[in-house]
Amino acid sequence: MNMMTPVGRADADPDPLRDRLRRLPRWQRRSAVALPVVVAALVGARLVGGADPAPAAPVPPAVTVGLPVQADVVEWDEQVGRFEASRSVEVRPRVSGALRSIHFRDGDTVRQGQLLFTIDPRPFEAALAEARAREADALAKLALARSDLARAERLIDDEAVSREEVDSLRAAARSAEAMVAAARAQVQARALDLDFTRVRAPIAGRISDRRVDVGNLVGGQAEAATLLTTIHAVDPIYFTFEASEALHLKYRRQAGGPTTAEVRLQDEADYRWKGRIDFTDNEVDPRAGTVRGRVVVDNPSGFLTPGLFGNMRLASATPRPALLVPDAAVRTDQARKVVLVVGDDGTVAAKPVDPGARVGDFRTIRAGLAPTDRVVVAGTQFAQPGSKVEARPTRLVLARPDAPTHAYTAPAPAQATLAD
Repeated sequence: MNMMTPVGRADADPDPLRDRLRRLPRWQRRSAVALPVVVAALVGARLVGGADPAPAAPVPPAVTVGLPVQADVVEWDEQVGRFEASRSVEVRPRVSGALRSIHFRDGDTVRQGQLLFTIDPRPFEAALAEARAREADALAKLALARSDLARAERLIDDEAVSREEVDSLRAAARSAEAMVAAARAQVQARALDLDFTRVRAPIAGRISDRRVDVGNLVGGQAEAATLLTTIHAVDPIYFTFEASEALHLKYRRQAGGPTTAEVRLQDEADYRWKGRIDFTDNEVDPRAGTVRGRVVVDNPSGFLTPGLFGNMRLASATPRPALLVPDAAVRTDQARKVVLVVGDDGTVAAKPVDPGARVGDFRTIRAGLAPTDRVVVAGTQFAQPGSKVEARPTRLVLARPDAPTHAYTAPAPAQATLAD
């Protein structure tokens, strides 16, 4: 049997992939051919170029640095205390009787010698009249005794009377003189009692309310005298405080010690009340370790009231030079305070410092910092001790505080209503 080859089988493509490529559209055939070429070129370039290039070094972060401000500062020590009246008097009657009238309004400011109360004077007027009558009787008896003595002294030369009678008459005259003196003393006492029925202000100041109303009986005995009212002198007014033993020693060692003080009330933002220290106690309280002090504050308007709480600050005797940095530049590192400084090579270092009092937005540095140290004042979050930074210098300026505006904070009201 003869084997015959089918017609057309000799021209058939034995590669099925090539047959599929022929069946694709022209643009797909071009992409399929170009892709292996591109991949081969990339592989060749990788083999020729070798390993990956090294990454570029990171740019150090930028921080702002400045030199500490050098200035003379006055240091203040703070204390708390209360205002007290410079003089305080309890008004009590010196005689007993019925209260007849009141001559002031509660809370008034009174002057020294002003009439405040009147006690019924009629019993004392009668007692004064009686004393004057006794004085007149004593004067009459004295005149008679002197007349008898003068008559006897004329007759003694004629021996009409004995010397014993003359001596008796002289004694009677001296006794009459003593009776007159006693009567006059009684008149003065009764006159004082009558004057004491008009109770007057012993000092000038602000008076409290009346403690007894008209018509009540008041006692004038020293042990049980009735309290009528009280008067506090408030111009000037005292501010008393308790200073620690350490503060007492500090100012004792300073030449002159503090002489001026400033006080602010609890609702005030600035120290608007000025005063001077006029007294410190002569001993340290062994129980509390404090020394009592007193400041005299002028109070012409009477605004300050005894019993008010206040914060006081005492100024040092003389200003002293100090270095100041922004308060935000002082950081806490566990139990110590540090500031970050940048060296000439850009390396950050932490320097322990001893911070002092604040001056506005700045903080005084007692020790640990040099005037030439470049302190990080901005960008501290990018500065770590031992790291490199780019230091951008700035000039620190200590602004003078503005004049105080005597601002105060009032407590919020409990209720409110709509206005008509």
